[in-house]
Parts: sequence; C-alpha cells; structure tokens
Amino acid sequence: MKIIERSYSTKGDGIAGFMAYPERKEPGPALFLIHPKGGLGEYIKIETRKFAKLGYSTFAINVFEQLGYPAATHIETGSQIQAKTPDPEFTRVLTQGWRHLLAQPHVNKNRVAVCGYCMGGRIAIHLVAATPEVRAFVGYYPTVRDEPETPLRPVHPSVAARKIRCPSIILYGADDVTTVVPVQDKMMYAFRDNGQPLEWHFFPFGGHGYVDPGAPGYHGHAADLSWPLVVDFMERHLKWDSPSFLE
Repeated sequence: MKIIERSYSTKGDGIAGFMAYPERKEPGPALFLIHPKGGLGEYIKIETRKFAKLGYSTFAINVFEQLGYPAATHIETGSQIQAKTPDPEFTRVLTQGWRHLLAQPHVNKNRVAVCGYCMGGRIAIHLVAATPEVRAFVGYYPTVRDEPETPLRPVHPSVAARKIRCPSIILYGADDVTTVVPVQDKMMYAFRDNGQPLEWHFFPFGGHGYVDPGAPGYHGHAADLSWPLVVDFMERHLKWDSPSFLE
C-alpha cells in the first residue's frame, strides 16, 4: 500500500497540519486527529502514519498554528497558548480542520472519526458534541480537571460529553496525575449518560500521556494494550475491515 504524505501551513494553504493517506481509487474511511498540548510533533506524525497504513485518510491539524502561533515546535509554549485560548475558539479552528478533511476526494464523508490526545482529547469532546456528522470518537486520556466553568471554559467537558451522538472509546491510566481517578469516574458517567455505545478502558498502570514515549507518564505496556482496542473499535463503528497491517 502506497502512503501519500503532505504538510500544510496557514501561510501557504490556509490550513495547518499533516496528512497521510493510502493511495486508492475510491473514497474511504478517515480520521481527524488532534494533538496534545506539546503540539504537532514527530510522535503525532508517527500516529498519523500508523492510521494511514490501516487505510484511514488521517489529518492531524496543527491547532496552535491555526490559532496564529506558527512556531516550529510548541513543546515549551503549548501550555501557555492553551491557558489563554477560549474553548469556543478551539472549536472554531477544529471545525476548519474537520471541513478540510471531509473535502478531500479520497475521504468517505460518512465514515470519519475523531481522535484526540491529552489537551486534544478535551477540546475534541466539544467538537464532537457540536458535530453530529462524527461517526466515532477516540479519547486518549482527555485532559479534564475538577474546575468551575469560566469565560475561557464556559462548558465543562462532563456537560459536553452528554451531547455526543456517536460511539466513543476512552482510555485512561490509574497513575494519571492530571486527570485524576475521581474526575475520570465523573467523565465515565457523563459519557454513559449520552446514550451512545461506550467502551471505557481503565488501566491499573500508566500516567497522563501513556502512549507517548516522550511523555513523563509513558507506559509501554498500556500503549501496546490500547492500540488493538482502538483499531478494533474504529473498524466496527466505521463499518469496514482495514487492510492487513504487516509493517
């Protein structure tokens, strides 16, 4: 299978991000991927390629560049950008990326999922709640805290999750010091309340960022266990069989 890759910039393309997709004659399933607070780094590009090799046209939006911060890396600045950006503004730029993905000729608009990591998981909840066209949601340890609603965060993720209208798979580890276990429990009940199929995976090990080798909470075993669960979930809910992944 030939994988085609392309990088986008706001200056040259009006949209920022990285896309990888299999060369094919007919439109196929797709995934909209949202990076963590560290930005669209090499790890996210690796994830994008992994999903593309499974047959998904995968677009990882560069959220921070789309917001007007076109640095080469956001590892040092991502937290500051996140702290001053209102959630409605995140949803606005995510919607731009979502529409860009759906406009691609190799994408079947009826079989597109959203996947978010860390910060990306949190802001993805708001996008998915506002976008009924999303067919499935994958949330790797969405960053949620027990905090009041504010002008920057006008709707808590536990409220937004109740409005989601697609199946979800959510994955957390017990050693997560950012979204602690009581908040994880609160989010689980919020997702259950939306009445859609839910797969909730709680690992007794692994911290925040447990699938990212560069994160302090990385846990290789939890990452290895998570991947086939996510692959199976997407195949079932996007109603297709992915090509053999032999690499």
